[in-house]
Amino acid sequence: MTAPPGAGEITNRRVLRIALPIVLSNATIPMLGAVNTAVVGQMGLAAPIGAVGMGAVILASVYWIFGFLRMGTSGLVAQAHGAGDLAETGALLVRALMIAAAAGLMMIALQGPLVWGAFRLAPASAEVEGLARSYLSIRIWGAPATIGLYAVTGWLIALERTRAVLVLQVWMNGLNIVLDVWFVLGLGWGVEGVAVATLIAEWSGLALGLWLCRAAFAGRAWRDWPRIFDAAKVRRMMAVNRDIMIRSILLQGSFTTFLFIGAGQGDVTLAANQVLLQFLEITAYALDGFAFSAEALVGQAVGARNARLVRRASVLSARWGVGGAALLAAGFALGGPAVIDVMTTSEEVRAAARLYLPWVAAAPVIGVASWMFDGIFIGATLTREMRNAMFLSVAVYVGAILLLVPVFGNHGLWAALMVLNTARGLTMAWLYPAAEARAA
Repeated sequence: MTAPPGAGEITNRRVLRIALPIVLSNATIPMLGAVNTAVVGQMGLAAPIGAVGMGAVILASVYWIFGFLRMGTSGLVAQAHGAGDLAETGALLVRALMIAAAAGLMMIALQGPLVWGAFRLAPASAEVEGLARSYLSIRIWGAPATIGLYAVTGWLIALERTRAVLVLQVWMNGLNIVLDVWFVLGLGWGVEGVAVATLIAEWSGLALGLWLCRAAFAGRAWRDWPRIFDAAKVRRMMAVNRDIMIRSILLQGSFTTFLFIGAGQGDVTLAANQVLLQFLEITAYALDGFAFSAEALVGQAVGARNARLVRRASVLSARWGVGGAALLAAGFALGGPAVIDVMTTSEEVRAAARLYLPWVAAAPVIGVASWMFDGIFIGATLTREMRNAMFLSVAVYVGAILLLVPVFGNHGLWAALMVLNTARGLTMAWLYPAAEARAA
């Protein structure tokens, strides 16, 4: 009998084969935002820049809610693959795509209240709001494709096909950039041109993604409706996705609280924090690759019922994650001042950002455990444990804010954020034995 895929030996080379394409893929994401801003900026007006930025943030905030679909799909598909249940890997993709389609159609149907609520929370000038509404009225039609791509990406990661994820990301962002330049600078379509370019890139990306996942549709399993709608499997998928969504909302709420409290420290401090948060975004993009390798390899080992490989996948992925975090910390400490000077010309903001830079330099090392355990727990589908760990960590974070911010100001705020990541890492480390037990 052939051994299940998850029983294959886990090596450093295998970890890197999964992780490095994700790191490269993530590196293309900031480029698109920069090009969008630069192209619209050639119009010589402030309102179009603000409209595109506001519209993109509104959609990104809503789409972010459905990020659970990528993580949940990744963990469940990896386990099915590790168990050698290829029919279930296809069924899981179909279930996830059905959820994506329903969510996307719901967003299209509710676009009126969605846009209204967004501008009540973040009001803008009449000109910016009008342009942003035009942008959103076009982009919203890409909702099913964008959410569907979460499912496609999770499926590819689970099967260690991260080079396909890189191809998909480069295609989408590359096409988007080319169409941006053509529609805005060539045809003069303005804000609507940026929206149409992104809409085309999203739907073409989904088409390419489905082609990359064509193995899932090779047989009849993907049309095995009794399997797809199996009550027990559907309940498990919904429970996994629900727990991840709750955990993600808590995490996003923590960062939003950080921003709001930072705003109370004054405009200069707020601007400095915003600059420094870009370093944390870089950290997340870089360490995602190793967290994703843990998702795939741990998930497959759990599916193969091999606790030894769960530990090996966790240890090897974590070692590379720690190494990456150390490099990032050194890079931020040494090159951070120069990057700050590029990001802002305000001397006041530069000085404030340098003052708090040590916190950002320490952040990758302090936070690497939480990132890596996220990947391990997603692979093992310990999503309830992730959710509970986040509840506890957020409670500790709130306590740290109440104790530290009144005394130390913005230093206390950054310290509280480090406390949050430390608490996340420690609570999941305490719960880690459940990951190996899941493979017993």
